[in-house]
Amino acid sequence: MTEELKAKICEYLATHYYLNLATLSPQGKPMAHTMAYVSENEIVYLATNKNTRKVQNIMQNPHVAFTVDEDDPDWFDMQALQVEGRASIVNDETEMREVGEIMTAKFPVTADMPPDPDTIMIKIEPEVVYYLDYSIEFGHREMVTF
Repeated sequence: MTEELKAKICEYLATHYYLNLATLSPQGKPMAHTMAYVSENEIVYLATNKNTRKVQNIMQNPHVAFTVDEDDPDWFDMQALQVEGRASIVNDETEMREVGEIMTAKFPVTADMPPDPDTIMIKIEPEVVYYLDYSIEFGHREMVTF
C-alpha cells in the first residue's frame, strides 16, 4: 500500500499547479505563501526572488509545510495533500537547468519571461505526507513517510 500511496501523491503533485507554503519567521510567526510549483516525483520546486520573506525564513529554519488541494465546494469529494518537509536553495547548475525545463513545460508563459538574476529555486523534500480523500470517507487521511 505504501508504494501505491506514494505513486498517488506523486501523481497529485504532477497534476496541480499551486501550493500554500508555510514558513516561520525568525521571530516564530507563521507565514503562508501561495506559490506556483513543479514537481519531480515527490520533490517540489518553487522559483522566487532571493529577497523574499519566505527565503529569509527558510534560511533561518528549513522546516516547512505546504498543502495542495482542490477548489471544490463539495466536502465529500475533497482530495488534498498536507506535506511536512525540508527546504533548501538549489545551487547545482544542472539541477537548476533541468527544473527550469520542467517549469517551462508546465507553465509555458515562463519561456517568454526575461531572465532575472535575483530569481532562485527552492527545493522541498517531503518527510511526511498526508493524503486526504474524503470521497472514501469524510475525514479519510493516510500518512506516508519519505
